[in-house]
Amino acid sequence: MRKISLLFLVIILSATIYAVSPVVTNATAAQRTDGSKILDIYYDVACSSTDSVWVSMSVSNDAGITFTVTVTPANLSGDTGKIHIGTGKHIVWHAGNEATPLDGNQFAFKVQAWDSISVPANFVLVAGGTFNNGTSNVTVSSYYLDKYELTQAAYQAVMGTNPSYYSSVTNGPVEQVSWFNAIEYCNKRSISEGLTPCYSYLTYGTNPATWPSGWNSDYNNHTNVTCSWTANGYRLPTEAEWEFAARGGNSTHGYTYSGSEDINAVAWYYSNSGSTTHTVGTNTANELGIFDMSGNVWEWNWDIYGDYPSGAQNNPHGVVSGSARVHRGGGWGDSASYCVVSARNYGDAATSTCHIGFRCVRVSP
Repeated sequence: MRKISLLFLVIILSATIYAVSPVVTNATAAQRTDGSKILDIYYDVACSSTDSVWVSMSVSNDAGITFTVTVTPANLSGDTGKIHIGTGKHIVWHAGNEATPLDGNQFAFKVQAWDSISVPANFVLVAGGTFNNGTSNVTVSSYYLDKYELTQAAYQAVMGTNPSYYSSVTNGPVEQVSWFNAIEYCNKRSISEGLTPCYSYLTYGTNPATWPSGWNSDYNNHTNVTCSWTANGYRLPTEAEWEFAARGGNSTHGYTYSGSEDINAVAWYYSNSGSTTHTVGTNTANELGIFDMSGNVWEWNWDIYGDYPSGAQNNPHGVVSGSARVHRGGGWGDSASYCVVSARNYGDAATSTCHIGFRCVRVSP
């Protein structure tokens, strides 16, 4: 472990080689001398099995014993996320913008690389493609999507509580969760599994435990949340990703509902639900093997609600301003018209009702 003295931050920074395949070598760091508290980190990465790898940086505040300091994705640029192998790779870290105090005598870092992303069970690869949202053609890159709506048990395992009104439904979807709750779940699950969280709140980093009190109670705070689209952690689907998957992706048959022209085959809705949610995955899956994208509960998306742009779109993330976030798919208490794959709805980010849940996305290698 080679130590490099840095000015201004008054820290000792350690470069650690992570000796697995792919292999990271020659990791070095230097602080800029302009008072910006920016660190330039250089490394080489090689891999015998592929020419593209996933790279992340971890930070320690106990001299490298544990690497649990959360780095804000917005403070990183350069060769992180998915990159091509090679020499002279360069990460720019705005370390002075981090909310976490850095202990100068105990601070260390390491650069890690993977040749693939381990995706948990029940996630389906949605190969990238193009669809028409009724206004324009939209292209999305490949991604992994949970084939089930998030269950109450899965939510409680991460968050420590089950907020659902229909808590007696075995393996039922979690509901009474706000958009803020979904964001928090995604980051907490990412952290618990050693992944890079996707979401940051202002300058408070990616660990919800460090976010200020009340961040999730005022819907106006939703625009303070940003997303790192290359992070390998869990996140909500964009509206485009959600609709592309609901339509069946590249295997689409053009159904009205997700997986069928017969709504009763694929959806729990007003006419057949008995006024309750149901165990996830008990109806027929769509063309991609994904369940309940019509009916059961609405599903939060990342996007701020707004009109679709008229021109062709490539991996859109929604409009940049607005007061509400999108949810899609219809639910147990809705008519069939709300369950069609093109139907849109929205709510403020602090809203939590027994009609709304969510499912997660992971980025594709």
